[in-house]
Amino acid sequence: MTVNQDTLKYPQRLADNLWVLGNYYFNLYLVRGTRASALIEMGVSAIVDSVIAQLDALKIEPDYLVLTHPHTDHFTGLAGLSERFPDAVMIAGEGAREFVSHPKAPASMLFEDRFISRRLAENGITPGRPPLETVTFPEKYTAVTEEIAIDLGSITLKCLPVGGHSPGNIIVHLPELDAVVAADSLGFHYPGRGFCPLFFTGYEDFLAALDQIADLKPAIIGPAHQGALTGAAAAGAVVDARRAAEDIYERVVKAHRAGRDIADDLFEEFYRAEFTLYSENNIGNCMHLLVRRALEAAGEK
Repeated sequence: MTVNQDTLKYPQRLADNLWVLGNYYFNLYLVRGTRASALIEMGVSAIVDSVIAQLDALKIEPDYLVLTHPHTDHFTGLAGLSERFPDAVMIAGEGAREFVSHPKAPASMLFEDRFISRRLAENGITPGRPPLETVTFPEKYTAVTEEIAIDLGSITLKCLPVGGHSPGNIIVHLPELDAVVAADSLGFHYPGRGFCPLFFTGYEDFLAALDQIADLKPAIIGPAHQGALTGAAAAGAVVDARRAAEDIYERVVKAHRAGRDIADDLFEEFYRAEFTLYSENNIGNCMHLLVRRALEAAGEK
């Protein structure tokens, strides 16, 4: 396995028994109780070997693998991690399996996994293994249909279904650590620049998820990309995410322009820096979906 400088910065300790694993672009969160441990987020296939090495360095084998949602950049690392930790219990939101099992999903996921692997290499992060060749959803897993709480021993792993971003979307609350792993439920995190909203399944549901996170008053928030937020940054994150979502909504519904033109403008605005790890087609489709959901929320077609 090739080791790179970015990977050497991880794992990073956020609190007693809570670490960030992965790399700058893809963040996984490891929590360890006195009886069991859980790895939250699965990342992409390219970073599996780095994550395994980080877990080995900590001498921790996770008892739970928690899939926050089934988008490519959160799912394609699961196969390799499940292979390495076959006894770990998988947890996923209701609807995640159906999303991955859609006839069009595998080809799209395989393409994006290959694209991300290539872009990571171009950014100096050498993939530890080839991209996936097949996509399947595990037969055995615990589905989160409502809040579930798992006692890890001195730490509770609370998995909560939330809407707005993706089918099968969940957040993870660690009350004893005053932490929430929010994945993409606040949007795509740009350090120091806020968030790009990602209300792909519903604008109002996305805002409701932000309210749900805000109500937990976390001192630590774990996005899936570009680093965790602590202290003042965590306190302001939900406010920033809501402001960004409301801004996109207002821009769409007040534009009085064709939706495709608005989506093209959003693409030009957001497809830069960290977002270029993803294919243009992927992010272009995301921007069109944001416009559609904003118009739906406004009662327009």
